[in-house]
This record gives sequence, structure tokens and C-alpha cells, in this order.
Amino acid sequence: FFFLMIRRPPRSTQSRSSAASDVYKRQVQDNVEPKNHIITPNEGLAVSLASGYHLATGKYPLVYFQNSGLGNTVNPLLSMAHAQIYSIPMLLLIGWRGEPGKKDEPQHYVQGKVMNGLLTEMGIQYEVLPDFYEGAEKSVESALFHLQNRNSPYALVVRRQTFLNYKLQNKAKNDMPLNREEATKIIVDNIGDHDAIVGTTGFLSRELWEIRARRQQSHERDFLTVGAMGHASSIALGIALAKPSRNVFCLDGDGALLMHMGALTTVGTSNCSNIKHIVLNNSAHDSVGGQPTNAFQVNLSEIARNCGYSYSKQVSSEVDLIEEIQKLRNIKGPAFLEVKIRPGARKDLGRPKTSTIHNLSLIHISEPTRQAEISYAVFCLKKKKRKIELLSLIHI
Repeated sequence: FFFLMIRRPPRSTQSRSSAASDVYKRQVQDNVEPKNHIITPNEGLAVSLASGYHLATGKYPLVYFQNSGLGNTVNPLLSMAHAQIYSIPMLLLIGWRGEPGKKDEPQHYVQGKVMNGLLTEMGIQYEVLPDFYEGAEKSVESALFHLQNRNSPYALVVRRQTFLNYKLQNKAKNDMPLNREEATKIIVDNIGDHDAIVGTTGFLSRELWEIRARRQQSHERDFLTVGAMGHASSIALGIALAKPSRNVFCLDGDGALLMHMGALTTVGTSNCSNIKHIVLNNSAHDSVGGQPTNAFQVNLSEIARNCGYSYSKQVSSEVDLIEEIQKLRNIKGPAFLEVKIRPGARKDLGRPKTSTIHNLSLIHISEPTRQAEISYAVFCLKKKKRKIELLSLIHI
């Protein structure tokens, strides 16, 4: 079925998102010619690339992504591809994370609940893809009829486990000496006792959580960006500007950095001396199957320097990483460090054992929170009071 769908639309574009779209991303990566399969840094760019392709050829492009990236597509879909604007037909294949009634990670629940209503409000006709061949074939035929006769985007929503699992054959790989978890341990070991960390989306935050848990260390100085991919550096900047006496380390990934690369100019020109931006670059979307990014084809540290960072460096060895972390602790920022690493994660890598709201109740990236406030925060959680009440208690 998968190749029936891929081959009918003459070309495909791909937008990076995460887990629910793993299976079909791996299939395309291995079986579609690279010239017909463009991996873009974010979903909105994929919609725009697909629009350009249709304008030039009259053919129907395929854009596929996970619903956590639907927000990135809203502007180009509503202000350009919509039937009332330029009326650009394209097939959207959207992985459904956070489907109501299905167990999932907390960052997907709200998106999964509102997705279908959001598509309806956007005026995008959609159908949930059946999980059997005959039904799926009819859905593809209906989608193509819509594209040919209504000249506007059409979405097929894909539930989890609709496709059989598929192991990527052409995985990104390199021979760098460190992997992400090893590099993260080195960073944690060499920053100051009062320095704060903002961890990016995906494996990195999971590894950071496990490093703290194995060492029986507190999570109070770590903010784990479980959703909002590409926004970790902006979160870190907001904290750093509000707490100028504390070093704030943003542990970022290359895929996340590329997704919202414009944030480099905001951080770089902020004159914020206590923000230290570290990008662990394995040139792969490691958390969602290992598809390659183009981050080894560009010099991220030079880009950061040209975006205004006062200090920028690239390393790959343990010795150099330790030396640079010591420098970052003491120099004035905005400072940027690119750490080239190899892809891969442990198969037994766990996830945080507590809820996101509970995690937030543990964070106090400033002076220690008074015990009475901690107790009241826990009380609020037990009584299921409004999140805004809990947020007002947290000293970030």
C-alpha cells in the first residue's frame, strides 16, 4: 500500500517531525530517489517547497509529517495553499500522535485531541486512513479525486500502527568518538553546581533525565523541552535574561536548531552574557529513526558567529569538550559550542517517570524554593487546581 500511495502523486516532499511518522519516513528514505524526496527542516517549509513544485509542474506533491508539526504548516496552508488564496493541491499525510483514548507522551495529548477540529477549521478535507489494503486504496483514490477536481490540500490522517514496522537501511552514521549520551554526561560533569540546563526535544532530554536519576541527583536545575521542537534556545534565553547571575546552558540538537534557525539571530544579538548554547550535532534526526539532516554539510559554529554570538567553537573529542565547557563557564556570552557526535541511543533508554506538571513543580532555577511553597505546589497537584496557579509558585 505504501508505494501505491507514494507513486500515484508523482513527487514527494518530506517534513521532519517525530515518532508517529517514523515508519513511512524510513520507507521513503530507502526506496524513493533523493531528487524526489526532499527533507526540510520544518513542516511549513515542506508545504512551501511542495507549492513551488506544483506551480512549476502541475503535479501533486506529497507532504508527510507528524501532527506535532501541524502548527508549523498553518501559515503557508492558510495564507498561500488554501482554496481561497492560490488553491494549491497537495496530499498531506499526517501521523496521529495523541489520539484520544490511546496512551502516548504528554506533549502529544492536546495536539492529538484538537487536530481533526483544527483541520476542519482550516478548511482542509481529511479522512482517517483505513488499516487494510482495500480501504486504504479507496482513500487514496478519494484523495486524488479531490486534488484533481478541487485543487486544494487534502489530508490523510494515519493512526499509530497502521503501517507495519520498517527498519531503515540507509541510516545516518559517522565515526565521531562521542555519542550524545556520552557528551551530555561530560557537560553535566563540568558545568557549575548552580548552572541551569534547558534540554532540547527527543533523546537528549531523556538521557539527561536518566543521568540525573542514576546519580540520584535533583532535576531542579533542568528544564526538559519535551515538545516545542526548535524552541529550546529561546526558552533558555528567556531564563537567562531574567536570571543574569546564573549560567544557562541550552543543550540543543542539530535537527531542532535547523527547524527554527532564526532563533540564532535573536540569541546572538541579545547581548546576554550568561547564555551558553551547545549543539550536539550528529547530522541525524536520531530521536525519530536516524534520517539524515544536512548539519555536517554546513558549519554551524561559523553560522552562529555570523549571527552575533561573541564566542563560537567546534569540537568532537572528550578532551576538547571538557576544555571548552570550562571556558564557557567563565566567558561572557552569548557563546556557542558545536559538538560533533555520532548517532545512536541505548535500546533501553527510558523516559521521565513523572508528569510534565510535576517536573515543573521541581524546577527552581534561582534561589531554592521555600519548603512551604513546594508543599503547596504538591497540594495543588493533588487537588488538580488550575495550572496557572502552580506556575505562579515556581521560581524560574
